[in-house]
Amino acid sequence: MYKHVLVPVALDHGAGFSPAFQLARLIAGPDGKVSAVTVVEPIPGFARQYLPEGEPEKRLEDALAKLQKIVPADQDVDCKVVVGHPGRRIVDYAETIEADCIIISSHRPGMQDYFLGSTAGRVVRHSPCAVHVMR
Repeated sequence: MYKHVLVPVALDHGAGFSPAFQLARLIAGPDGKVSAVTVVEPIPGFARQYLPEGEPEKRLEDALAKLQKIVPADQDVDCKVVVGHPGRRIVDYAETIEADCIIISSHRPGMQDYFLGSTAGRVVRHSPCAVHVMR
């Protein structure tokens, strides 16, 4: 059993994260902790000046609300929104919370993924802990 399982959620990929949370709860056991994280891309500095005041903060609040709706209501899951590049920030956040397993969803890779690398691929290559990839 793992002590702390992290489930990264891509809000733009819609629903379908329930199996990841079920697996997380299963491998965490009754005493384990499950956390969910979503990564929001930063707003470029040149674009920030054209946004209404408070828009970046509102964007983070909206992302947290969406994340909390995705997390199954019957599970106790800590939810967090971080800003940055998804592949790097998921790995950094896993180190910060001392996760010992990451459960990440992945689509079937296409040719562009072999050249650029998908988020799941980057997490697998750079993670400080075990990674379980779900398709």
